[in-house]
Amino acid sequence: MSDSHQHGDVRALPESRLWFAFGLTGTFMVVEIIGGMVTGSLALISDAMHMLTDAMALLLALVAIRAGRKAADLLRTYGYARFEILAAAINALVLLGVAFYILYEAYRRLSAPAEIQSLGMMAVAAVGLVINLLSMRLLSGGKDESLNVKGAYLEVWADMLGSVGVLAGAALIWLTGWRWIDSAVAVGIGFMVFPRTWTLLRECINILLEGVPSGMSLQAVRETIAGTAGVAAIHDVHLWAVTQSKPMLTGHVVLLPGADGEQVRRDIEDRLQAGFDLHHTTLQMEREDRSPSEHIH
Repeated sequence: MSDSHQHGDVRALPESRLWFAFGLTGTFMVVEIIGGMVTGSLALISDAMHMLTDAMALLLALVAIRAGRKAADLLRTYGYARFEILAAAINALVLLGVAFYILYEAYRRLSAPAEIQSLGMMAVAAVGLVINLLSMRLLSGGKDESLNVKGAYLEVWADMLGSVGVLAGAALIWLTGWRWIDSAVAVGIGFMVFPRTWTLLRECINILLEGVPSGMSLQAVRETIAGTAGVAAIHDVHLWAVTQSKPMLTGHVVLLPGADGEQVRRDIEDRLQAGFDLHHTTLQMEREDRSPSEHIH
């Protein structure tokens, strides 16, 4: 079995950055809710709901760090690393629910636009934009290594776009007096969340179902193993991931007569590491003289 490479995960991002981003997001979420109520802006309130999901994503990432530190035991032989995936899936589902609520509320208010204090709306949105840019900067270092951090980063990124939309909408309301723009911006924020949330949820489901990791080809892996000197055939090859940064492979390798099983195993592992960055493998070496019924080519 090969397990010689340390991959980055949610712990690759300094915990202090997550706490700081969580503090910024949570504090401004409250400010934005109050600002939305005072100014009558649905767009601000909808953006605050996105801030809520941002804060939840950051909190779940922090919980995942703590859970990931727990060692494997007799009941959980992989430890608690997959808690990160469960947390990210829960976050995606909550985000979808919030998006539907925003769309419903925007539709309801389009028929009766509320009075909007555009200057106050503009001021709150401007502060929100600054907060989002700071949070994106804090999270950028770990977004490619962890689904949970990636989920939080994507939400903050979408919030940044939402803040720009709210800011532009407030300016238009101030210039034209068209109050329906507030609801239109809220609808735009709601629709903006669906593609990225679906992508995140799909990745989580694939990992939980032990599907082939995104960006990897099982056929290419099989061909690499089968093309190694000394290999007669392969069967029962499985490729999955415990977390996004930890792909795993198991398989049975049938050796040609006279082949050195240990050398063949090492050659296969070297080729998998070089070609696929695959460092966690368990290979069972078998001889060709076994009964045909014992393996499938």
